[in-house]
Amino acid sequence: MTTSLRAVTSALDIPHEPDRARMYRESGARLRSAMADNGVDALILLGNGNVVYATGTSWPLLDAGLSHVERPVAIVLADDEHPHLFMPFREGASSESQIPADHVHPPLYLEFDEGVEYFARIAAELIPAGATVAVDELTGAMRRAADRLFPGGAPVDAAPVVGAAKLVKTVDQIACIRKACRITEEAVVDVQKALAPGVRQIDLSAQFVRRAFELGATANMLEAIWQAMPASKAEGTWTTTGDLALPLLTTERKLQAGDVLWTDVSITYTGFCSDFGRTWLVGDAPSARQHDQFHQWRDILDAVLKVTKAGATSGDLGRAAIAANGGRKPWLPHFYLGHSIGTNAAEMPMIGTDLGEEFDDKFVFPAGMVLVLEPVVWADGTGGYRSEEIIVITEDGFVPLTDYPYAPYGA
Repeated sequence: MTTSLRAVTSALDIPHEPDRARMYRESGARLRSAMADNGVDALILLGNGNVVYATGTSWPLLDAGLSHVERPVAIVLADDEHPHLFMPFREGASSESQIPADHVHPPLYLEFDEGVEYFARIAAELIPAGATVAVDELTGAMRRAADRLFPGGAPVDAAPVVGAAKLVKTVDQIACIRKACRITEEAVVDVQKALAPGVRQIDLSAQFVRRAFELGATANMLEAIWQAMPASKAEGTWTTTGDLALPLLTTERKLQAGDVLWTDVSITYTGFCSDFGRTWLVGDAPSARQHDQFHQWRDILDAVLKVTKAGATSGDLGRAAIAANGGRKPWLPHFYLGHSIGTNAAEMPMIGTDLGEEFDDKFVFPAGMVLVLEPVVWADGTGGYRSEEIIVITEDGFVPLTDYPYAPYGA
């Protein structure tokens, strides 16, 4: 059995458990520094991952697809070390938040006109007149009341501010991601053992979620994927690109002998995400052709890792992957070769998107960025191969955070 990655660098000093107070201070300092660099005086954050980053608070509903009306909101001010948090999830929220009590407020309901009118009054009290305000999301009600909510003029986009702050992870944030990965990997051990004809996809999901929360997961970040791949692209679900459909939602479909499953699951630990992907087989051993596909995938991954270090660009990784795959992109056209991860399961940068090679060449990896690599190898008649590996970029290479074997593939 081929096992997972080995570090190609000196070891990082990642704590066994994160120092939550230190992480909160450092995240706040990075946010305020990015605000200063972008000329922003106040941030209004609605995105769940952004609120987690700014406040250090986490709660059971993190996926934006699961929490709309009752979702936390944060206001970050350039001259205040503590953000203001509007938090509906009192029960089940992390009790380790470092925010003072006078900065924690009743919930806002920004999908409704009444909620926005209330928020406009609060914002006027907190945000100085004439301040430059950046917002990561605007609800319909916020757009309708923009003149009252933003009397100083239209807000700017918060993405450059938040993205710059989140790009490089602190050692405590890396510890959170590593713990999330370990919880995930331990939880999927029994799920993989349960693979058998007649087992439903949703049974796998139930088993995974229950075990993940027993092990300390904070939230189930996305609906677990256990996708049975078609024998050929022509037999699969139709797509606008003519390529494979991925991901398809989990259903009550019963597993069948010989199914090739592409898995994709994510949980959070204190608000920071894991991202697990492997290819599994149901009740069968890989054929020689499937073994060859796995080794082709591993050759691609190794080629990418060979050029991965601080100072490399997204373009360098993309070209290495394409060269190792005989001149073809080893990823799906609607996805990417890799992406970063943090309080969201997929964060910037995304490597190999339709923004093109010139864009990728402009993105230079800093040390301390966490990267998820997920090349894909496909040939009709095999079900293909896809797995994910998470690494931390270092000055001279990388350190892996994932540690799950590739069974039943490998030598």
